[in-house]
Amino acid sequence: MRLLQIPSAPTALPDSVPDASRDIEILKSLPFDELIAKVVNAMVTFAINLAIAVVVFYVGRFIINKIYKLVHNIFEKRRIDQSLNTFVLSMIRIVLYFILIVTVIGILGIETSSFLAIFASAGVAIGMALSGTLQNFAGGVLILLLKPYKIGDYIEAQGYAGTVREIQIFSTIICTADNKSIIIPNGGLSTGSINNWSKMDYRRVEWTVGISYGNKVDAARAKILEILDADPDVVKSDIDLDRSVRRLEEKVEADRTAEPVVRKPGFFGRLTGRKPKVIMPDTAADEAELEAALQNDNTNSPVRKGSGAYAPSVVVKELGASSVDLRVTAWTQTGNYWNLYYRVNEQIYTQLESAGISFPFPQLDVHVSNQSSQS
Repeated sequence: MRLLQIPSAPTALPDSVPDASRDIEILKSLPFDELIAKVVNAMVTFAINLAIAVVVFYVGRFIINKIYKLVHNIFEKRRIDQSLNTFVLSMIRIVLYFILIVTVIGILGIETSSFLAIFASAGVAIGMALSGTLQNFAGGVLILLLKPYKIGDYIEAQGYAGTVREIQIFSTIICTADNKSIIIPNGGLSTGSINNWSKMDYRRVEWTVGISYGNKVDAARAKILEILDADPDVVKSDIDLDRSVRRLEEKVEADRTAEPVVRKPGFFGRLTGRKPKVIMPDTAADEAELEAALQNDNTNSPVRKGSGAYAPSVVVKELGASSVDLRVTAWTQTGNYWNLYYRVNEQIYTQLESAGISFPFPQLDVHVSNQSSQS
């Protein structure tokens, strides 16, 4: 009975691991004609693979340039921030060229799995080391895309309030009222609460005015309304302040003065002989949309025509311990908020006394018992 002899691990090692000296010995043992034939076959195969790799490289580069221009045009039409535009386009180009180079190397017959494993492990290590930075980067991308605020807006976030000076990829720089430059990471801004004071065009200003008991409320109301009516920054009557309506009005006005836009065909359009397309602004459709918005009673306009709810008002807020507190409200443009607030404060203090209105001091009635004197 003949037993099968199983080779041990050391005898299988030369077959599994390439040995350059053994290959050279094999080539030396081959006849000259057969050696030449193998060399020629290898050179022909390499030449064919090289030609395919060159074609793939140039075709891939052409496709990458087309994708780059397409994304760039989309960003330009959507008016994406220039810093985000440049960064994203650079990332797209780097990633696509990396894929193209790996593909070309694979066509040439070079093993690419080791390259991919090295890059993957390096990417994991870098991602773990820069987890916070990558979070800020993702937050910056979201901020630049969604635009919860823009440069020039006055925001309050992360315990700071100020005017936005720069929106960078990793952080946002704001300038406070006392001229401090604050750098806030974008990660917290993209996931936290942001109070954008400049988001709306108009804001409501509110004052609390205390008058003495016994003063006439009607007289105080008339004088305060007179002060507000004389101020140029106060909205005097109900007007339509809806931002969408105002945008439609601006769009209709732009359509009336706009010139026709000539859109040239793309690469495939030129191949098929497509002619340039002339696009005229649809003024009639925009005017109809504007008319419908003005007549819509369900508009979200903060001030509706004829409603009377957003004109300056003076009402009795509460009866305090020492004063009758009046609640004064008025609407103004966002940029005029603080100037109006301080100016009307001073005018109320200086002019209200002329109408016979007095401002009370905190009062406390003290009753003294005379039991000790009687005893």
